[in-house]
Amino acid sequence: MKKIYCISYDLIGEKDYTSLIDAIKNMGPWWHQTGSVWFVISEKTSIQIRDFLKTLIDKDDKIFVVRINSQDWAGTGFTS
Repeated sequence: MKKIYCISYDLIGEKDYTSLIDAIKNMGPWWHQTGSVWFVISEKTSIQIRDFLKTLIDKDDKIFVVRINSQDWAGTGFTS
């Protein structure tokens, strides 16, 4: 079953984001919401996503993955 996830990251210092961003985009349909926040649709679990993305970052970097269980949300100033 496909699920929606929010992925947020904080890469410490000067980093090349290319491999991380490409990996996120290759997970399935995605939306780059702001800065380092992405939404993706995937059949994987949040742990599987985290563990995969963790291989693309340094030990001092941070990644947070959360499944969005509701379609009830609100925002302003964003485009799809």
